[in-house]
Amino acid sequence: MQPGRYETTQTRVREIDAGLKAHMNNIYAKMTAGVLVTAITAWIVGSSPLLLNLFLGGPQSIIVMLAPLAIVWFGFNPASMAASKLRIAFFALSAVYGISFSTIAVAAGQNPEFGIAVAKAFFIATSMFAGLSIFGYTTKKDLSAVGTFVFMGIWGLVAASLLNLFFQSSAMSNVIAGAGILLMSGVTVWQTQAMKEMYNPAHSKEASERMAWAAALNLYISFIALFQYILHFMNQR
Repeated sequence: MQPGRYETTQTRVREIDAGLKAHMNNIYAKMTAGVLVTAITAWIVGSSPLLLNLFLGGPQSIIVMLAPLAIVWFGFNPASMAASKLRIAFFALSAVYGISFSTIAVAAGQNPEFGIAVAKAFFIATSMFAGLSIFGYTTKKDLSAVGTFVFMGIWGLVAASLLNLFFQSSAMSNVIAGAGILLMSGVTVWQTQAMKEMYNPAHSKEASERMAWAAALNLYISFIALFQYILHFMNQR
């Protein structure tokens, strides 16, 4: 290879690496903003008996529970929606999760020991998520098979959770929480690698933003689920 061509190739590689790094940082920043919106919303609603009663005091609580599914399935389509609309849908989802988590904020305020458990669960979830995402980003191993396995496992987890609504078994709850932690760990690793591989420097700014919002949503949901399973596991013990 001629020296000039080699230098051009190296420059191109550095540009792609810099673009990928900026793209990943953009995704993590969006996801972090979503987590902050959830935490702030949970604190605001949990601190107001009026808001608690408004959102969770009657049949409307069912709407709050189902709203995240409705937003994801019907209000979040990266293929056809503009990035600005995806942003609105993402933060709407984050706020709705915050309303649901307001009961945790209330319980933490009333019970200091539970409040400490919530803080520990959040710290553990954050540490695990960071480590898993770094592994997914740096590993050279193809993790596509992991994605297939964990999504099959998630369906099994949903079935087990529905069954336990009838059996109300604390032992099964522990198993479900433990399995949930493992599955969400696998999802985080797989999603991070998939995000990295989907990056294309030839994409327009709008297309890259749509992709970033979609990736941020996936990581956000994985982190929230990981936190919930860790908190549930710790609380059961």
